[in-house]
Amino acid sequence: MKLLRSERFPAFLLLGAAALGLILANLPFGEDLIHASHVEFGPEALGLKLELSHWVADLLLAVFFFTVAVELQYELTRGQLNSIGKAIKPAIAAVGGVIVPIAIYLAIAGRDEYAVHGWPIPTATDIAFALGVLAMFGKGLPTKVRVFLLALAIIDDIVGILFIAILFTTDLNLLNLLIGFALVALFAVLSRFRSRRNQAFVVPLMIVIALMAWAFIYLAGIHATLAGVMLGLVIRQHEGMRARHALEPWVNGLVLPVFAFFSALVMIPQVESVAEISPAMWGIVIALPVGKLIGITLFGWLANFIGRDERGRPEVAFADILPAAALGGIGFTVSLLLSRLAFASQPEVADEAVLGVLIGSLISLVLSGFLVSWRAAHHRRVAAEENAAA
Repeated sequence: MKLLRSERFPAFLLLGAAALGLILANLPFGEDLIHASHVEFGPEALGLKLELSHWVADLLLAVFFFTVAVELQYELTRGQLNSIGKAIKPAIAAVGGVIVPIAIYLAIAGRDEYAVHGWPIPTATDIAFALGVLAMFGKGLPTKVRVFLLALAIIDDIVGILFIAILFTTDLNLLNLLIGFALVALFAVLSRFRSRRNQAFVVPLMIVIALMAWAFIYLAGIHATLAGVMLGLVIRQHEGMRARHALEPWVNGLVLPVFAFFSALVMIPQVESVAEISPAMWGIVIALPVGKLIGITLFGWLANFIGRDERGRPEVAFADILPAAALGGIGFTVSLLLSRLAFASQPEVADEAVLGVLIGSLISLVLSGFLVSWRAAHHRRVAAEENAAA
């Protein structure tokens, strides 16, 4: 379990699961495997007969979003985003990391009537992957760089959640939505009544209520992962942190790798020329690494003019913003989800968008590995020189 709670190992699992899915999908039996992922099951009478891949993306991923929302609740109240002063700089950098990738994507794919819908895809940052790369290559980097990256990634998650809520809600059923909200409220109340005496009854009841809330929010026409977000934001913080701690190994070791595996089950298109590939793929491949690097670096540099430390220096040096910006280009989990949602009616374009996310994230991973190693080596050298002088 300790390994699954680390920052490095889950990143390897994610990458390995995605690579396995992509490889298997392009073997002779790949088409059968992809077909199997579309097999439907579930209670049809309740409107919950879904494809296997949808159960993974809608239910399993809701558990991941629950843990993200719990962490977000903590950061907004007690952590790195609990004041405007703490949140303003990473928020400004995050704005650049959203605007510039969208602009680059639209410049490449905006004229295509289908590809244009993929503009939200390159805006996400994968927290698990980014922190994993930072842990692998960033020994010696100042703690403030990790704090800046974590805050930046959390704000990115907020943006991704808003995109999912606003852009991909269809045929809204108000009655089911109100029932879902009522169940979320009941979940919040129950979390505040749990004690050692009643936990054997209350905890299973909370799980049942959470599943019911998920079902009604799904039936309301809202993407079901938002149920996880709502439940994570309303749960009593102490209970939420306990739940997050218990779920962390399962999310890192099962939920995210399974989602990555199913998302990467795409056949590499057999084309005679690159012109046959959807502009969506090229837009994502370029917007993720380039857009994030330029956007976060530029806006992060501008944010440095707001407040300085006691020596008059920026809290995060410009050169240290570069590796954080490159890490921001590892979109992966949320970008994969956005790819499927944005092109739900064009499966072929969705597959190419997924390939774009995988390629763009891989480019960002390699680039950030070099930049993080470079800055970490610099800080280790400076620390050694200061120790020698002392």
